[in-house]
Amino acid sequence: MMKDELRRLKSLAGPLPAFDIDEVPDDPRLLFSSWFRDAVQAGVEEPHAMVLSTVDEQGAPDARILILKHLDHRGWHFATTDQGPKGRQMALNPQVALTFYWTRLGRQVRIRGSVERAGPQERDVDFLARPAGARAIALTARQSETLASTKDLGDALELQQDRMRQRPDLVAQHWGLFIVAPREVEFWQGDTERRHRRLRYRQEATGWAREKLWP
Repeated sequence: MMKDELRRLKSLAGPLPAFDIDEVPDDPRLLFSSWFRDAVQAGVEEPHAMVLSTVDEQGAPDARILILKHLDHRGWHFATTDQGPKGRQMALNPQVALTFYWTRLGRQVRIRGSVERAGPQERDVDFLARPAGARAIALTARQSETLASTKDLGDALELQQDRMRQRPDLVAQHWGLFIVAPREVEFWQGDTERRHRRLRYRQEATGWAREKLWP
């Protein structure tokens, strides 16, 4: 039954935008910024949502959706706790991947690189800019632990909210702001006839090399 349901679903139905692979900037961050703004203008929901992929201590892949916080000359920024699985995995192996997919445009961007930490001042600014509920849950420092009851969660959040009222500048010291320095960035533009257009940037000693890929 599931197979039949899946077969009935359409994909890349279009209309989809054009992508001239020969008319692109030298730096993939500039092209990403342009595509991101296209996604916002097209009404893509949560265009800043991305998949962060890591590997665990056994070398098995792990993935989850996070929110892009910033993009600058250093790379793509996101934030998370050091104490959860992804924080521990990145400490063990800093090689990560990011994936964006904007359905309405049929566009995907894949980034591979190494993750670096931002400084404590940037980290603190990021943390204090988070909504109160997000700060409270981060301060519990229990991400991905087994939860015995929802009452335990409520009690822990109430405790942290009290701390935040007493100290509005309270920052979780296990919080981290991370930056993915890119090694490869691939742009994928879907096509209704499956003549997808793919462009990969590769970091070399002299700058970014560009190469077209088969669909």
